[in-house]
Amino acid sequence: MNITGNTILITGGSAGIGRALAEVLQAEGNTVIVTGRREAALKEVVAANPGMDHAVLDVSDADAIVAFGARAARDWPALNVVIHNAGIMIAEDLTADAWDLGVAEDIIATNLLGPIRLTAALLPQLKAQQNAAVVTVSSGLAFVPLAITPTYNATKAAIHSWSQSLRHQLKGSAIDVIEIAPPAVATDLMPGHAENPNSMPLEAFIGEVVDLLKAHPQGPEILVERVKMLRGAEASGNFDTVFGMLNGQH
Repeated sequence: MNITGNTILITGGSAGIGRALAEVLQAEGNTVIVTGRREAALKEVVAANPGMDHAVLDVSDADAIVAFGARAARDWPALNVVIHNAGIMIAEDLTADAWDLGVAEDIIATNLLGPIRLTAALLPQLKAQQNAAVVTVSSGLAFVPLAITPTYNATKAAIHSWSQSLRHQLKGSAIDVIEIAPPAVATDLMPGHAENPNSMPLEAFIGEVVDLLKAHPQGPEILVERVKMLRGAEASGNFDTVFGMLNGQH
């Protein structure tokens, strides 16, 4: 993925990592389209960033994704990069007498089925481009889980594995498959993240990600320094220690 000259679709682009990526990638010379569920929030983003476009899209809605794929081919024929950033992170108590399975199903529909379905909808268009990229956003928690968010962790582990398979199947094509695995970042993804002193400042995270994309335009993984402890925990033999640190068992 070249850092400039693309037409980039970013899901979950109305706030947090998605908005920050949209703004910095537009500044790097890309045409950017942001999507999300809340039209008012999207309009605020594009009003603050002249030249940016937006579209309402709920990535948990399979029918909406099919319709969006047709719209993308019509309205943004040069679209060559999709960044699957939309995600939800919700704590779940698996010891409760009754689970709200709707929460787990919503997380799976947004974090896992959303990127799979949207990639399927856009892949014919991406294949027609000279250079293209599918960028997934997993998490350090794909590699060492935070026990209070079990389904979130599972979807991110699945996205990591799915990205590896997609990359292998598309090898030799003009489509790069790049995985960004953030650490905890100071956003509103989950209550308390923005204020947590252990969360990486958003601006620092985005800056390091862009520098890594410039240095490694084909990825395959974009890992800021703060996430490497999680990413390498199992390979280094430190999984149990890191798991205990993350889950308050040290």
